[in-house]
Amino acid sequence: MSGSLPFYQKHHRHYDRGYRSRETESAVSQYQQSSSSYTKSTKGLRAATYTALDESKLSPLPKRAKPTYLAMDKENQIIGYVVPIFRGSHEFESGLSNTEEARAKESAGYLARRDLFSSGMESEHTEHKSRRTIMRESADRISLSKRIHENEEYHKRMNEDSLMHTPGFVIKPRSHTVWEKQCVRLHCTISGWPDPRVVWYKNNVRIDPMGNPGKYKVVSSYNVHSLEINRCDFDDTAQYRVSAMNSKGEISALASVVVKRFKGEFDESLPSPSLQSRKFGFEAPCLDYGVKFETHIVEKFGVSFGREGETLSLGCSVIIYPSLQRFQPEIEWYRDDKLLLPSKWVQTHWSGDRATLTLTHLNKEDEGLYTLRVITKSGFETHSAYVFVRDADADVAGAPCAPLDVYCQEANKDYVIVTWKQPAVDGGSAILGYFVDRCEVGTTHWAQCNDTPVKFARFPVTGLVEGRSYMFRVRAVNKAGMSRPSRVSEPVAAMDPADRARKGASAPWTGQIIVTEEEPVEGVVPGKPGELTVNEATKNYVVLSWKPPGEKGHEGVMYYVEKCVSGTDSWQRVNTDIPVKSPRFALFDLAEGKSYRFRVRCCNSAGVGEPSEPTDAITVGDKLDIPSAPGRVVPTRNTDTSVVVSWEASRDAKELVGYYIESSIAGSNTWEPCNNKPVKGSRFICHGLTTGERYVFHVRAVNAAGISECSQESEAIEVKAAIASPAPPYGITVLESVRDSMVLAWKQPTFIGGADITGYFVDYREVIGGVPGKWHEANIKSVSERAYRVSELKENMLYQFQVRAANMAGVGIPSLSSEVFKCEEWTIAVPGPPHDLQVQEVRKDSLVLLWKPPVYQGRDAVNGYYIDIKEAEADFEMWRGVNEKATDKPYMKIKNLKEGESYVFRVRAQNKAGVGKASEHTEPVEAVTKPGTAEIVVNVDDDGVISLNFECSKLTTDSKFVWSKNYKEMEETRCMSIETKGNKSKAIFNTPSEDDLGIYSCVVTHTDGVSASYTLTEEGLKDLLKISHEHKFPIIPLKTDLAVELLEKGRVRFWLQAEKISTNGKVDYVFNDNMVSQGEKYKMNFDKNTGIIEMFIESLGKEDEGTFTFQLQDGKATNQSSLVLIGDVFKQLQKESEFQRKEWHRKQGPHFVEYLSYEVTPECCVRLKCKVGNMKKDSVALWYKDGREIKVSEKLDFSEGVLTLEITQISKKDAGIYEVVLKDDRGKDSSTLNLTDQGFKDLMNLVFGVIANSSTPLKIQSTEEGIRLYSFVSFYNDELHVTWHHKESAIAFTERIKSGVVGEQLWLQISEPTEKDKGKYAIEFFDGKGGLRRTVELAGQAFDDAYAEFQRLKAAAIAERNRARVAGGLPDVVTIQEGKSLNLTCNIWGDPMPEVTWLKNEREMVSDDHYILKFESGKFASFTITSVNTADSGKYSILVKNKYGTESGDFTLKVTESMGDFGVISYLADVDGNVTVGPSTPASTCRSAKQAPPTPTPPKSATPIPKNQTPITPTPSTPVTPNPPTPISMTPIPQNSTQVTPNPTTPTSMTPITQNPTPVTSNPPTSTTPIPQNPTPVTTNPPTPTSMTPNAQNPTPVTSNPPTSTNPIPQNPTPVTLTHESQTPATIPTTPTPQLSTPNPDEKSKNEAKDDKGKATMWKDSVSLNQPAEEAVEAATTEATPTVTSLSDPAPEPNPEESTSVPETANEE
Repeated sequence: MSGSLPFYQKHHRHYDRGYRSRETESAVSQYQQSSSSYTKSTKGLRAATYTALDESKLSPLPKRAKPTYLAMDKENQIIGYVVPIFRGSHEFESGLSNTEEARAKESAGYLARRDLFSSGMESEHTEHKSRRTIMRESADRISLSKRIHENEEYHKRMNEDSLMHTPGFVIKPRSHTVWEKQCVRLHCTISGWPDPRVVWYKNNVRIDPMGNPGKYKVVSSYNVHSLEINRCDFDDTAQYRVSAMNSKGEISALASVVVKRFKGEFDESLPSPSLQSRKFGFEAPCLDYGVKFETHIVEKFGVSFGREGETLSLGCSVIIYPSLQRFQPEIEWYRDDKLLLPSKWVQTHWSGDRATLTLTHLNKEDEGLYTLRVITKSGFETHSAYVFVRDADADVAGAPCAPLDVYCQEANKDYVIVTWKQPAVDGGSAILGYFVDRCEVGTTHWAQCNDTPVKFARFPVTGLVEGRSYMFRVRAVNKAGMSRPSRVSEPVAAMDPADRARKGASAPWTGQIIVTEEEPVEGVVPGKPGELTVNEATKNYVVLSWKPPGEKGHEGVMYYVEKCVSGTDSWQRVNTDIPVKSPRFALFDLAEGKSYRFRVRCCNSAGVGEPSEPTDAITVGDKLDIPSAPGRVVPTRNTDTSVVVSWEASRDAKELVGYYIESSIAGSNTWEPCNNKPVKGSRFICHGLTTGERYVFHVRAVNAAGISECSQESEAIEVKAAIASPAPPYGITVLESVRDSMVLAWKQPTFIGGADITGYFVDYREVIGGVPGKWHEANIKSVSERAYRVSELKENMLYQFQVRAANMAGVGIPSLSSEVFKCEEWTIAVPGPPHDLQVQEVRKDSLVLLWKPPVYQGRDAVNGYYIDIKEAEADFEMWRGVNEKATDKPYMKIKNLKEGESYVFRVRAQNKAGVGKASEHTEPVEAVTKPGTAEIVVNVDDDGVISLNFECSKLTTDSKFVWSKNYKEMEETRCMSIETKGNKSKAIFNTPSEDDLGIYSCVVTHTDGVSASYTLTEEGLKDLLKISHEHKFPIIPLKTDLAVELLEKGRVRFWLQAEKISTNGKVDYVFNDNMVSQGEKYKMNFDKNTGIIEMFIESLGKEDEGTFTFQLQDGKATNQSSLVLIGDVFKQLQKESEFQRKEWHRKQGPHFVEYLSYEVTPECCVRLKCKVGNMKKDSVALWYKDGREIKVSEKLDFSEGVLTLEITQISKKDAGIYEVVLKDDRGKDSSTLNLTDQGFKDLMNLVFGVIANSSTPLKIQSTEEGIRLYSFVSFYNDELHVTWHHKESAIAFTERIKSGVVGEQLWLQISEPTEKDKGKYAIEFFDGKGGLRRTVELAGQAFDDAYAEFQRLKAAAIAERNRARVAGGLPDVVTIQEGKSLNLTCNIWGDPMPEVTWLKNEREMVSDDHYILKFESGKFASFTITSVNTADSGKYSILVKNKYGTESGDFTLKVTESMGDFGVISYLADVDGNVTVGPSTPASTCRSAKQAPPTPTPPKSATPIPKNQTPITPTPSTPVTPNPPTPISMTPIPQNSTQVTPNPTTPTSMTPITQNPTPVTSNPPTSTTPIPQNPTPVTTNPPTPTSMTPNAQNPTPVTSNPPTSTNPIPQNPTPVTLTHESQTPATIPTTPTPQLSTPNPDEKSKNEAKDDKGKATMWKDSVSLNQPAEEAVEAATTEATPTVTSLSDPAPEPNPEESTSVPETANEE
């Protein structure tokens, strides 16, 4: 042995290997320590309880009081349980410890003290005690009692859990018998910790004092609980139960209350006793208080199936008559005849009319026969049904199922025997054994009790702690693994049985145990134990039991067990370390197979007694054998789903627990348990079987040793209902009565016993004076009909009848007695009632009702019937007729029923005298089509035989098919025969004719009403005869007729397909009535699997014109199909064949799979494409348009076989004929596409459709001119046709309403809109088809908003055009010599005429002789300084203002020292804002101001300038694009002057300059790239050479740079210096001025459309230096150039229609 543990002990959470050894070692160690250290004991102490300590017991020889075992506190509350020990202990044991070590210590200490006490007993008894000594001992005892009480109170506060225990009755309630109207009180005293909750019940119904105020009173005070019933009446007679419950458990007790009446009193509210006995003069049983309760259990629960762990409820409805509100029956539930009490596994409920039992968590222990018992004062009624509980799935596949019925036996102080039952299912492998687990109550820790599995279903558990309560569970193990644990056992307390008996049968004790002292007595050595026997012997253990000795003294005894091997005399003590407290002991670790003898010794403090008589030799081994297999197993039928299994009991079986029954479908060898809980007896009903299956059964016996072998298999039995005698008939009525006879009718029994009823027996008896007589047989031979005439009756006598039904199983019990009928002659004129009503063919909306005519016809024959109907639950008044006109047939199909509704029917017969009495109504019939319902099917077989076929899926072995015509049973005749095989039956028409018309029905007996019918009409018969003829003379059905098709190379295929043809079928091929056969011209093929017949001809010639026929034959079935090919049909086929041949040859080289076509892409590109095939690398594809090759830059790729040519922005020039040519060495092919005329129109329409679909919805935009509607398209084409509509009418365009296109925007402009312009606008795109419309509604709020925005923009535009502004003429900086005269003139614009104000250094100036300020014609403002001095230096501003705005112009004047008079110098501002200085121009070269062209006005800006805005200097961020000026003719400048020349684009003629003039370069903007601040002037050459006049003294040419680009000019540019010889240069800044332009009126719209992108010319006014004001210098310029005027000439008038746009300044930004 390797010493390894078995697999079932490894890593198991419940397995504790050191459990026993650790406890034993701890106990021995504590015992040794306490024995060595304890050397003396206290003497003279007497045992006493808390309640027995008083001063009266201080007498010299006190009388011993009767000990009590209840520990009380100061308030007389029970706080514990007293366990007596030997005298002499001066220590108090306060309770059980919470750890195993402490418990072992207590046990060992107790043993040590006992031994020490026993050593001093003899000397103590011989001692003479004086009164003083006794008093001193009493005082010590009182002091000790006080310490004990204080110690107990301390532990009570420190560890309340140790005191917790289940409730217990100190005083139980007792029963009472009282008189009516007296009060009764039930009271009891209950202990328990925590304090229990107490509830009172009456007949298991909780008593609610609040629900019956004044009737009940519940009082609880100091553990005394009482129920007071006020003014008792008879209904208070009941069984009362009080239930106490706390967290540790629950307990209850019963008491009965009987309320008696005084003689002669009677409650008028109760029913009269005479109501039950008025019939027939005999008395019904009743109780002495005048009422008999009738109990009926309805809606009963049936056999139920559940699975472990599920919740199952059983319930029945209970009807009790009469119903007294204050009376409640007693409801009891039983399982296997054992009363069930409410627990955590079982819950009961009574609602007043329904009793329910709920099994909250099913286990196999819950399997069994459940019985409901309803108990009233008149007796009880019961109902029973079996509940089966299937095993839950094992946690480990293949593991066994859990054991069951774990129970504890022979519980004693330190051990208990645990028993259980083996499971029925072992998981597929034998069970190796079982493990027992224990758990102390109040904890959740489970400890395994056995190290190795035990096979015996019983195991003694030792090592328990006295006073503790335990629960146990068991687990089974096989080679696959461990089962789930069983349900836990009921808690059991480890204590002496005598103590348990004194404590009572309440819940197990789990509270504190108080150990006290017994009164000292003289020690007596115990005697021999008696009756030592071996209770149980297995190979794992032996259990001994004995009786305590008769002589043992007053102290407790313990036992030593000794063993001896048989044949020797060497006795060995088994329990050396710890003596046994209980008179039972289990010995383990015995050698299997050896024989032993055992004996027992008693011991106490006085010593060890003599040994008992030894047992006989016992051989270690299992003494209980596994039972033998049961005997013969016999199954018998029971119901459709159950079988009764009986067997012979196992022979010589000892301690038999029960039997397991298993079933298997015959031949499957798969066994399933029928029960999971062993059953006793030798008969069991196996439920849950499949109807119609054949099963075999075997049985196994079970006892504690194990499960027996299986019995022999039973014979196979089919599951179906057993044959039994039928139930009694019912509904006995009289159909006719004459003087000496009566005709009776009755209804068929509801249960016929599984076999046909063979007949009925009728009995009758006379009723004289209400007293029935003896029964007499009316018929000796049974009658088959449900109507019988009873003869030999006496006229005018009263009779009762009963009927019995009989079948092959026997005669059933008789029916209930009928009503009393009088035998007398009927003389009524109307007929009697019909009888024997039957219902067939029940469907969800119809059924068929049958009946038999009345026996009594009345005065005339019956000539019709009426059928009445009503809902089953409806009142009698709800009967209504089905047919308004009487039917003469004894049957009717009733239609238009409501699905799911239950109906009853009755029939009334009529004759000429009238309508007779109605029949008895039928039983309720639910209108529903049952699952599996089939109808009769008409069939015509291959031989043409017509038959009606019916199939039944619910057929039983006794079922028969009954065919009827017009609901009269048919018999086989020469016209019709009936065949039945299995579950199918058919009625065959041998010679169908009109005589066979009618209703045919079929009923299947021994089913739940399976039936159907078929109505054969005249038209239906004709159709069947036609089909029959076709079957008798069949034709081969064809899927397709003869057809022709062309194949590759122009081959011709003639073919047809037959639906079905056998291998024996053959075909003849006929052309023009001549047979043709396989040859060079004709090729034939016949596929018999698919039925396809083919004939091929390579090519058609003229000789092939004619008729082709295929003739088919298959047995007696024939068919043919022909195809006529003549005239145009033949010619067309021939032409197509030739074309196919040519096509095949064409496709041998490169060819077109799809010819040239076009498509329009979403990007509005036209793509020509074709698909080619059979291409190779050297294949060439060429594109042509109108015969000219189109060069394709891309290399052709034939990988995908598609060639494309894209045309972007298609127009009319792209119209033409396109062609693609494919060619290589194998040949060529071409494809042409005509895109001219209509073809081009179709293409453009497709393009227009794409454009139209890309258009956006119409939107509304307001402008200063009016309202604009617009839509964008993704692509625009000039050929696109667009129509604008207003109110569904095309718009006629005028000067006010215009349309146009800008880029991809299509717009409609409505200038100056009015109310008439409101309405719905649409733009329609023409695409040659339906077109596409985009609409917008310009009305309502949309029109108002747009019109308001238009008005705002219009006003802003007017304000922008008319605001005051400085049109130009002022330089930025002027440098002038002192003493000179300065004249500046600028143009002013504004409407109304602005106000002009001049400022110097921000202070307003006034015109005087020095400063001459003029404003002439409302357009020209001039500024003149007559003689400049240094004080004139500063900043000057002109401010113009009108109601639309304000603008200012600034310049800076710098005055330098005088350098002499050089003549008049004119300063002209060029387009770049620089000042041009030159000599005076001769008069001959000057034009007058009147001849000068008009001054251009600046262009209109899209951004209006707000009012009161001053002129703005453009920043580098604002691009400026000046137009270069035209050549300027300048006035000659005197010698020593400097000339600044604007940037010309053509040669400029200059006047000679004297005294070495210095060239000055002006730098206009040159590019769109921002130029850094303070740039260095750049000199550039103009596009054309500049002509200069030679200067006498080193003249230097002046070069101007023409504008070359639109770069913005940075602020603060480097100024241009004008240098005079020997003088300070005059600096003029080159900062540009705002752009000003005057566009032509007809160019206005173009400038607006381009978002004011046009270029404007910049200009400034002239400047005069050192010249009198009256000598003006004229400067003439061409159109679009700045105007230079003298001081006396007015400036040209600007155009008032134009406005000036000024860019924003950097300051504003």
